[in-house]
Amino acid sequence: MVNITHKSDTLRQAIATAVVQVSSIATIEAIINKKVPKGDVFEFSRAAGLLGIKKTSDVIPDCHPLPVEYASITFHVEGLQVHVTVEVHTIYKTGVEVEAMHGAAVTALTMYDMLKPIDKHVEINAIKLISKKGGKTDFNVHENPPLKIAVLVCSDTIAAGNMEDLSGKTIIDRLAQFDLPVSDFKVLPDVAEAIRNQVLHWTKETYNMVLVSGGTGLSDRDVTYEAIHPLINREISGISETLRNYGQQRTPFAMLSRSVAGFIDKTLIITMPGSVNAAKDTINALFPQVLHVFKVVSGTRHDE
Repeated sequence: MVNITHKSDTLRQAIATAVVQVSSIATIEAIINKKVPKGDVFEFSRAAGLLGIKKTSDVIPDCHPLPVEYASITFHVEGLQVHVTVEVHTIYKTGVEVEAMHGAAVTALTMYDMLKPIDKHVEINAIKLISKKGGKTDFNVHENPPLKIAVLVCSDTIAAGNMEDLSGKTIIDRLAQFDLPVSDFKVLPDVAEAIRNQVLHWTKETYNMVLVSGGTGLSDRDVTYEAIHPLINREISGISETLRNYGQQRTPFAMLSRSVAGFIDKTLIITMPGSVNAAKDTINALFPQVLHVFKVVSGTRHDE
């Protein structure tokens, strides 16, 4: 199975359809009037379809078990066709499109089984996904204008040349996956004044976003919070709360992070712990959805 532990829970929705084709109007009338010998076709097939949705991971090997939090199966008759529509919702790390299509298939197969004694020419057609929502694919990075981004690593050890930087490189590599190139990269010791001056320099150079790695802990040398927080004139506590919540689900020590985020003038600043895992977690937890902030502040957001 594909590893999805790095993903965040979001509302996932999918709609799928199937078409059951019969050969005569008599069959349609038998369905509508509940005269089919095996029983009420709509209710029996709906029950089977709901079970099919829930059991998808039992029969599709690479599907993850997930909590189905809403499922709907409806029918619409058009001529000699019965159109089956299946809608599935969950709040989870992966989507429900296979569940919706499996539900549509099982519903249609149950209808076929119930109708075949009275109609030898029943067919199942067009099992397909109509729509899906949720997950990172809904947040199109390319809808944003090009962003000018800088990365700052705060570490006495790395600045002194006694350790190779891995966190900064990880951030740059992860951002590249979203087609977000980094325009500038610096490594500084854990000195509040130096950190403050570098960040202010980038804000004056009209950088859109600065990511700061390191110095958010509780040791005497962790001064990133003290350097950055007084500069922020529009704090976005939800970003740092999301980051800590994401980390807390993976390590109990995430609660000790003093990460902070917000705007200094028109530059978004996000600080994070200095480990490689923290760098990965930050990008996984926040991107690309955090980029929506630039639409909000520019006034180009379209409320849904």
